[in-house]
Amino acid sequence: MPKKLVILGTNGNCVDMLDAIDAINAYEGHVVYECVGFVDDNPSLHGTKLCGIEILGPLAIAGDLKGCHFVNGIGSPSNFTLKNAIISKTGVPLERFETIIHPSVKISKTAQIGQGTVVFENVAVTSNVKIGNHVIILPNSVISHDVEIGDYTCITGGVCISGGTAVGTSCYLGTNCSIIGGIKIGDYSLVGMGSVVLGTVAENSVVVGNPARFIRHARK
Repeated sequence: MPKKLVILGTNGNCVDMLDAIDAINAYEGHVVYECVGFVDDNPSLHGTKLCGIEILGPLAIAGDLKGCHFVNGIGSPSNFTLKNAIISKTGVPLERFETIIHPSVKISKTAQIGQGTVVFENVAVTSNVKIGNHVIILPNSVISHDVEIGDYTCITGGVCISGGTAVGTSCYLGTNCSIIGGIKIGDYSLVGMGSVVLGTVAENSVVVGNPARFIRHARK
C-alpha cells in the first residue's frame, strides 16, 4: 500500500518533489508514494490545487493529518535560517518525515543520509559523507568525500563541495558555488550564487564573489 505523502510548501522545489516521487514510483515498478496534498501558510491558496493536488491548509494542520508522511520543500535565501522553526511549527515528529532520493542519485555505500532529507536528480554523494536531517540538495551537486552537512541546510543546484569540508546547520549554498576542501562553513551562513570559497566562513555570515568575501550577517 503506498505511503500517503504531504508536502510542506508550494514553491518550485515542492513541485519538483512531485517529479522525484513519480521517478521513484517508476523505478520501483509500483506506487511507493502518493502525494495527497500540500500545506502552506498563505491563506489565499487554501482549498486551491497545485498540479491537480489540493492545498489543504496551513502548516499547523499537518499534525492532524492522520496516516500521512511528510516532506519539506520550504527553504530559500530569505528564510533558510528559520527552517528549523518552520518545520517545528507543524508539530510533526522527525520519524514521520520521509527521506526522498531521486533514483538517478549516486550515493556511496559509506555515506549517511539523515531523516527528512531530499536529494534531487544527478547528485553525487561520495565516500564517508554525513548528511543531517531535513537537508535539501538540488540537481547536479557534488558532495565530495568526508564532507559533513548539518541539519536544515539547503544545497542548491550545481554546488561542488570539496573533500573534508564541514557545512553547518541551517546554511544556504547558492547555485554553482564551489567550496574548497577542509574548511568549515559556520551555522546560519549563506554562500552566494557562483561564489568560490577558499577559506573558513564564520557563523551567521553572507559571503559572495571569487574569492568569496564577507558582506553582512545573515540574521540580526
